[in-house]
Amino acid sequence: MSLLLYRLGRFAARRRWRVLGAWLLALVLLTTLGRSLGGEPVDDFNVPGTESQAGRDLLEAGMPGEGSRAQVVFRAPGGAAVTDPEVAAELAAYLDGVAGQPGVTEVGPVIPSTLEPDIGFAFVTYGGTPGDIGVAPGERLVASASDLRGRGYTVEFGGEIQYGDQEIGGSSEIIGLGVAIIVLLVAFGSVVAMGLPLGTALIGLGTGLALISIGEAFLNVPTVAPTLATMIGLGVGIDYALFIVTRHREHLHQGMTVEESAGRSIATAGQAVVFAGITVVIAICGLQFVGIPSVALMGYAIAVTVAVAVLAAITLLPALLGFAGRAIDKLRVPGVKVAAAGGHHTYASRWSRHVSAHPWRYLLGSSLLLGALIVPFFSIRLGQTDAGNDPEGSTTRASYDLLAEGFGPGFNGPLAVVVTAGPGQTPAQLAAALPALSEAIAADPAVAFVSPEPQISESGTTALLTAFATSAPQDAETQELVHRLRTDVLPDAVADAGVDRALVTGSTAFFIDISDKITGRLPMFIGAVLVMSFLLLMMVFRSVLVPLKAALMNLLGIGAAYGVIVAVFQWEWGGAWLGVDQSLPIISFLPMFMFAILFGLSMDYEVFLMSRVREEYLRTGDNTASVSAGISHTARVITAAAIIMVSVFGSFAFGDDPTVKMFGIGLATAILLDATVIRMVLVPASMRLLGDRNWWLPEWLDRILPNLDLEGEGGLPEPEYEAGHGGLGAVAGTADADPEPDPEPVGAR
Repeated sequence: MSLLLYRLGRFAARRRWRVLGAWLLALVLLTTLGRSLGGEPVDDFNVPGTESQAGRDLLEAGMPGEGSRAQVVFRAPGGAAVTDPEVAAELAAYLDGVAGQPGVTEVGPVIPSTLEPDIGFAFVTYGGTPGDIGVAPGERLVASASDLRGRGYTVEFGGEIQYGDQEIGGSSEIIGLGVAIIVLLVAFGSVVAMGLPLGTALIGLGTGLALISIGEAFLNVPTVAPTLATMIGLGVGIDYALFIVTRHREHLHQGMTVEESAGRSIATAGQAVVFAGITVVIAICGLQFVGIPSVALMGYAIAVTVAVAVLAAITLLPALLGFAGRAIDKLRVPGVKVAAAGGHHTYASRWSRHVSAHPWRYLLGSSLLLGALIVPFFSIRLGQTDAGNDPEGSTTRASYDLLAEGFGPGFNGPLAVVVTAGPGQTPAQLAAALPALSEAIAADPAVAFVSPEPQISESGTTALLTAFATSAPQDAETQELVHRLRTDVLPDAVADAGVDRALVTGSTAFFIDISDKITGRLPMFIGAVLVMSFLLLMMVFRSVLVPLKAALMNLLGIGAAYGVIVAVFQWEWGGAWLGVDQSLPIISFLPMFMFAILFGLSMDYEVFLMSRVREEYLRTGDNTASVSAGISHTARVITAAAIIMVSVFGSFAFGDDPTVKMFGIGLATAILLDATVIRMVLVPASMRLLGDRNWWLPEWLDRILPNLDLEGEGGLPEPEYEAGHGGLGAVAGTADADPEPDPEPVGAR
């Protein structure tokens, strides 16, 4: 593949106008198409094979009008009760207007609060799931309340449908971009060199998001997916381009022509980028096997931006390198001096030799640190945050607060119990059996009350009971209640009442089932990813212990990141700094996503570092010196890449959405630990202790394993040099006759 990439890189640099034009045209056309289709992200959580999904299916079949329910929450002006005749008449007139809106199948009466007489709410029912009806009904509801609000009423909206103010995101990426610019300026010391990774990443990200917006017109892409895709796409886009630009500058300073340098950079560093990107895409697409369509779609959205980032790195970037030419080091940053990379006297080299001289001390110390960070992970509680964590000022947050004030926190997460008639049971007998079921549910101490008026289908074969917990939807007590109703309360009550079955469903139950399903699949998913990483790295490095160590270190680093997330969001350690004012469950799909993403990113760093170490070992046979040389030649570029990643991911922790906050903190922590504790401490200490055994591979296994040479130049033609340059080691001249000698490339290997 290296020869193909070499030719691709040379072609892009030579035909730079065509390549750039093709990318810009694709960006404009895809963005225009996405906007014209008018798709919107929407949350529609289907969980095949679970009780909540079975309950929803029964409800749709037996009571077709009972689809998605919105809640309209009122607060009367001046402290008047919602039951006052004048207030009641105004609210009834408003709800009559709502009943005429498209898609509305039923509008319930205003139910007054027993705690705050001026608060009340009404259900508005739509036919179909949230994914079927989209966001337009919610936007119509919000717009319909303007007259009522003008007369002093507070009107807010919640429930299962979505509203126009639920867009996730903000200006977080601007912070990450700002830090990335500073890091790139310091790393390269040149405005031109800094702009190349940024330009590549931004064009690639825009193209990826345009593809996602097109998908939103046909698929129920979750609302958080575009934000997560932006976070991951921006981080990997800059990182991938950074590694290639670093290699390109090295080749230029050796005297190669611009076109030759671009081709060889794509064939070597670019090949490693392709490998790392493919592993991320495969791992994330593996989420399809979890069996939750919304989680799979979220993964596909992220995979699209990663795939486009890889494509931009190996096509758009060499075109931009062609435009920069030999002026890539122009517009030097005053006061910034780029030190030579590599050698035996860099800080990284000295540090590596110091760690190698005291391997047990550093191995145990770093392991204890990571172990301490992992400890909170063992108390992790997976779940889903509720509307009480939505941004201040959103209608869903305001309705949540009003309902909690007027009815108690559990009122925001009603549990729908779908009851079907038993064999031969008449509609009258089903109706007569419902009070006993309601009493059995209400007898549980965690149930606040059960709606006194059950709904019965026209056929008389299906009924709906609505139960309200005493705790908030995201609380552990609510999760325990759902499990208790399913396993202890309802089986006996169903047998006594003679009905066929009673299933607990509703949005709260759906999120609990998602958590349970993911918890059951998580060990298998992690195991599959680790096995894949072990086999791939064994083929690359021709070793058994190097990939085994990499797998163990990945587990330690990611486990420590999980622990930090639990400590911040569940234990509330330092959460106030991030706007977290209560204990939150950890988003159920976060561990899987983080593992898939970090597996690919850590593979990237592993390949860049260990390729250099292996190259030195094959040349010298000195294990300790090889590790020192590998760290010395790659530490600067890996550190720059890690700082950019940490900055981009960490900036999203200051947004409003708790899901995005958790991803930001988790990914930033894992990358920070990977680039410092693991790469700079654990790797040199463990490799020093294992010595030559690091590179042991049974001969029979060596014969049958394919050979993946990701950073080598085997099969490539002899390099082309500028006139007057003698080849490798020659000091590169510059087209502008800059009197200062060019600095050595950052991260030269």
